[in-house]
Amino acid sequence: MPCEARSPSESHAPKTHQTVHPRTPTETVAWAPSPLYTLTGICSVEYIKRMESVFEIIAEPNRRAILSLLVSSQQSVGEIERQLGMPQPTVSKHLRVLREAGFVESRVDAQRRLYRLKLEPLEEVDAWLAPFRRLWSAHLDALERHLDRMEQVTQTKKKARRRRRGPNREPDKGETK
Repeated sequence: MPCEARSPSESHAPKTHQTVHPRTPTETVAWAPSPLYTLTGICSVEYIKRMESVFEIIAEPNRRAILSLLVSSQQSVGEIERQLGMPQPTVSKHLRVLREAGFVESRVDAQRRLYRLKLEPLEEVDAWLAPFRRLWSAHLDALERHLDRMEQVTQTKKKARRRRRGPNREPDKGETK
């Protein structure tokens, strides 16, 4: 699991020197954990930085479009350029960023370079999103149950109205034929 609790002695977080003015000459200056320690007590610094960079990379719409194209099959720069209507230098720039981040890999095929999707970084994002997906799934399931109950109540009311409005119905109190 990428995030785990660490004790201050196990943490890789740098400690900073907190300035505490001694009251007497025998008092020593206290050490306090950096503000980052609170976060590193939960997740390692390396994991946090890696997830930040993953989201920075996929936040760019052109890169997401390229990743979407590569889901179906490997593509050359020219094919990506034509399908997305982007200039070749722009496609190459985004592919370089994606390749350096580990999202895509390339292979040379004669005179062209073919790019294909690598799943590992996306699996890491998927794992990070899993608790949020479970949360939303529970809420959506509850909403579905509620809507089903409302639909049943509505259908019951419609059936009751049809029975009352039928041609052989008995008149309500105070109603004349």
